[in-house]
Amino acid sequence: MEKGFDRLGLRQLQSPQGSGDGACAMQRRGSGSEIMAGEMRRRMFLRSSVAGTAAAVMIGAGRTEAAEARDNASGVTGYDYRLPKIKKGATLLFQGDSITDMKWGRNQRDRNHYLGHSYVYLIASRLHTDMPEAKLNFLNRGMSGHTVANLKARWQKDAIDLKPDVLSILIGVNDVGRAMRSKNGVDLAAFEADYQSLLTQSRKANPALKIVLLEPFVLPVTRLKEKTAWDAWRGQIDKLRPIVAKLASEHKALLLKTQEIFDAAAKRADASHWIWDGVHPLPQGHELIARNWIEETARAWR
Repeated sequence: MEKGFDRLGLRQLQSPQGSGDGACAMQRRGSGSEIMAGEMRRRMFLRSSVAGTAAAVMIGAGRTEAAEARDNASGVTGYDYRLPKIKKGATLLFQGDSITDMKWGRNQRDRNHYLGHSYVYLIASRLHTDMPEAKLNFLNRGMSGHTVANLKARWQKDAIDLKPDVLSILIGVNDVGRAMRSKNGVDLAAFEADYQSLLTQSRKANPALKIVLLEPFVLPVTRLKEKTAWDAWRGQIDKLRPIVAKLASEHKALLLKTQEIFDAAAKRADASHWIWDGVHPLPQGHELIARNWIEETARAWR
């Protein structure tokens, strides 16, 4: 018997080598290169058949109960993840800066581009597909370049008036960027006060509001790869993270530890695989955010 790996690389398999009967068959069929070629094809067929069967069994055995129970409209069961419990007809509002924005269509009647192409789009596509009966309404109101103070200035129009049932906020990296340009640190007291204002207004408007706060994050890529720049940016980000965590606790919000997520990802593949300029995620970086957003909300909202 010869050991091999299934096509998913999940475990070792056993695949048969040629036996005495196979050798006799070779002699009956002929000799030389034709015999060898025929035997090679036979062995490859047997190995691929065993591997394919074992992989299919393992995939079925490894699926979660949530995935087994799901009756999604696509008929595809490749995404094996839990789903959050969100009331029917809920409005999910995503707020932030350019990482959230990603060119969402300001003309909301143009449904080709109404969500942009950030993690918001990915979350919406998954939940709309797997929860079509929920009839969820997704809104993206991220604005490129914005800080928490900018959010505060437009919060009534772009948050309160939209009456969300779920509010997700990712903000802070532009607060750091502006501080770096002015060669000053982020005004931490002002950052917390402005962020507090957003959450207090939102909770007052809807006491049942579900809130998700995402940490600001960076990785050492391009302009942030040089040690001095990296130390300065990461140092400021690490001062904002506990503020976001504190506010999440005070307002009974779900905290998504985005910096930790990207730090872990950068150990699996180079940081430039996930974020192209130190700040803005590539498609796979947005996928990381979307997967973790769904997983954490599913764990919290049962």
